[in-house]
Amino acid sequence: MKHLKVEVAVIGGGTAGLAAYRAAKEKTDSVVLIEGAQFGTTCARVGCMPSKLLIAAADAAHNAAHTAPFGVFIDGEIRVDGQKVMQRIRDERDRFVGFVVDAVEGIPAHDKLLGNATFTSETQLQIGDHTLLDAQRVVIATGSRPIYPGIWNELGDKLIINDDVFNWTDLPKTIAVFGPGVIGLELGQSLHRLGVKVLMFGMGGQVGPFTDPSVMAYAQKTFSEEFYLDADAHVKTMLRKGELVEITYLDKQGEEQVVEVEYLLAATGRFPNIDKLGLDKITIEKDARGVPIADPFTMQTSVPSIFIAGDASNQIPLLHEAADQGKIAGSNAAVYPNIRVGLRRSPIAAVFTDPQLAMVGLTHKQVSAKYTGCNCFETGTVSFEGQGRSRVILKNRGLLNIYGEHGTGRFLGAEMIGPQAEHLAHLLAWAHQNRMTIAQMLEMPFYHPVIEEGLRTALRDLNAKLKLGSMMISECMECGPGC
Repeated sequence: MKHLKVEVAVIGGGTAGLAAYRAAKEKTDSVVLIEGAQFGTTCARVGCMPSKLLIAAADAAHNAAHTAPFGVFIDGEIRVDGQKVMQRIRDERDRFVGFVVDAVEGIPAHDKLLGNATFTSETQLQIGDHTLLDAQRVVIATGSRPIYPGIWNELGDKLIINDDVFNWTDLPKTIAVFGPGVIGLELGQSLHRLGVKVLMFGMGGQVGPFTDPSVMAYAQKTFSEEFYLDADAHVKTMLRKGELVEITYLDKQGEEQVVEVEYLLAATGRFPNIDKLGLDKITIEKDARGVPIADPFTMQTSVPSIFIAGDASNQIPLLHEAADQGKIAGSNAAVYPNIRVGLRRSPIAAVFTDPQLAMVGLTHKQVSAKYTGCNCFETGTVSFEGQGRSRVILKNRGLLNIYGEHGTGRFLGAEMIGPQAEHLAHLLAWAHQNRMTIAQMLEMPFYHPVIEEGLRTALRDLNAKLKLGSMMISECMECGPGC
């Protein structure tokens, strides 16, 4: 067995790990990147990029089938070729992964180790069965994996996770999706729009990432109108029946139903890949799930020489957050003990359903907890159902709630479902990071007619409720509501 020594060891070759390696390498040449399986980020292989390819195909099919309200009629059948849909997804997915692999290949060979890493002490790792590595500092960036009840494994290859979808060579006819969260909603709606019969089940009424009851209720109603969604389902049995899965459940009217589907897609959450790192060999503070606790501004754990980043940190499992955390962790590992607080940006999250979902800054739950016992915040709101530009393009579904602080008038956060929410969320995130007030946001330019005018309506509503602005006007004198 080889015995190596290094200043910084980074465990994991995904988004956070690559960012940590690059940041550490800027400050020391003694860095090694360890990967247990294959290089290539979750985003490129099985996450944000292939899912957006599926969504793009679904949007094309949906838009083609819904031109009649504009007075535009497409003669003949709109046909979805599942094999061609999946071929494009795989081809483009492989292209994106190729970019990551090319970047990794540019890393010197002596800076890379392949094999599963486990701690034998706070400063020593065993890599597979071939290397002992003495590392003065370690960055854990091992990512996460889907989780689901173990009993579901009895369904064999009829149980799939999102990773499996992007290796399909054709689309199935039927699927049951468990978990109406980010992954479940994106994949479930896309498959439905591509002609797959979709049944979606959830628990506890949660839909999407929302904490605002009114926004979540709007989302539940909207998606339920498009495909079967029971956010608080009562599923009695799931059995493998040959090449199908038989599901017995109570429908929303309390009637027992039996349905057979080709696959069960588990979209019930993810768990950090920290359980095979040998953390029991070291004394490190963990949360209730067994994940090392880290300072979100330095990414340092209770063991001063060990840092953690990305999905493995169990903080905010998003690509841009993983990159930021990786940079902070790698940089601090390289300069330890002279660590520094890193840049943490305002929270922003988007879900690429139709309508899109987004959250910025503090959530409704966080705002409510922060101001418990006092009436110190207000909520401004706008419905996109009557908003001018949204009606023009027939994307007039959605609700935006925006939160502001009494006294200061400062913008606190927002939750929304609506057209082009990804873009509205960016505007709001920039405002939040700059600690703008609602009045300052209203001083920014708004073109006409644009969907962003809906945001202005919510801001005006909030400013009036904060008693910092004039009363709301229900409609524009020039061209009607929503302006």
